[in-house]
Amino acid sequence: MSRSLSLKAYLALTRRESDRTHQHDPAAERPAGRLLWLHTTRPEKAAALAGLGLRLMAQLHGTRALLTVPAGEAAALDLPEALLVHEAPSDNPGDIAGFLDHWRPDVGLWLGDMLRPAFLAAAQDRAIPLLLLEADRPSLESRRLRFLPDPAGQILQCFDTIFARSDDAARRLRRFTRGTIRIEESGQVTEYGPAPGCNAQNLEELTGALSGRPVWLAAHLQPEELRLVLRAYRAALRLAHRLLLVIAPDNPHTAQEMAAACAEEGWRLCRWDEGEMPQENNQILISADPRELGLWYRAAPITLMGSSLTSGHGGRAPHDAAALGSAILYGPGVRRHLDAYSSLARAGAARIVKDADSLAQALTHLMAPDQAAAMARGGWDIVTEGATVTDQITARVQDILDGGPDDAANGRRAGTGAG
Repeated sequence: MSRSLSLKAYLALTRRESDRTHQHDPAAERPAGRLLWLHTTRPEKAAALAGLGLRLMAQLHGTRALLTVPAGEAAALDLPEALLVHEAPSDNPGDIAGFLDHWRPDVGLWLGDMLRPAFLAAAQDRAIPLLLLEADRPSLESRRLRFLPDPAGQILQCFDTIFARSDDAARRLRRFTRGTIRIEESGQVTEYGPAPGCNAQNLEELTGALSGRPVWLAAHLQPEELRLVLRAYRAALRLAHRLLLVIAPDNPHTAQEMAAACAEEGWRLCRWDEGEMPQENNQILISADPRELGLWYRAAPITLMGSSLTSGHGGRAPHDAAALGSAILYGPGVRRHLDAYSSLARAGAARIVKDADSLAQALTHLMAPDQAAAMARGGWDIVTEGATVTDQITARVQDILDGGPDDAANGRRAGTGAG
């Protein structure tokens, strides 16, 4: 494309201000076959983008995915091993060239409104089709250079397709780009993927053994969270004496420690991993096998997502519980999945608890079946919306990879606001 004077000035300043001695170190070989490059400027969206990468890999046979995040963030993120994860290069032209020439991505997916002109322009120079996800009000990532005439509009021309996060955003972007780019109304990229399965016979036998007992699950629980959970449970039992607590430790190796702590307090235990089925006098069931979580999310109308009540763990992804119809409670320490919990909370599908008293109150409130069901419906709405967004993005990536009649080569010419 013919670049504006403001964009040329931006790129020139970037070249002058960059550290010319710093070069990109790929630290890994490029895998054979097709490679999708996914980038987010927001670390809190890394888990959602990783989920999208996994679903794209599952649906696009023979495709791998590379996820890049801002410098200094990769080590703190708990991301799937199936993905290649790296920190994005600096704005040094050599770093950018080294990165793109090493990985040679077939398609790039950029999540968020903070744009890096030098990076995106270099990708376009290499004919890498680019998709912009969750677009709302695109702007420049660097604040140092904003005295220049804003080249954001010109940089948007680097994208083959823009997925707007709302209808209002789509209308605004169409006016801004004057119909020169394909724009689709979309939504937020979420962490939600295929729900975990379970053994149907185990579920049937468990349902029979419970005989209508109310159940709640403490999933991904840490040993230091146990005392708080037990205090809340004891309070909730005063109003729901048949209530059963299922404990699924975050680390299976801590199950024995937790069982011993529960027994020391006098709780009557069912040890699922030893083949026991819950009896009427059992108060706590302990299940260490993480592969059984699909069963417990189905059996428990209420789930406390552990690893969130004490600091240092960052929370665990709530999407499986939401997808399987469980109302979600969570603590304040969910920084690794903040976006997912915020979306669920806005939809009325998740509720934050901060201590034993607030957890007990939430449990008591949700003992009313209509309350838990209302939260579960909110969670299902979020899951369904996330699946629709994923399908949109997957279809566009597939079109580009297939080189069909609406591929990246003609997308900017023909795509004048599809959606």
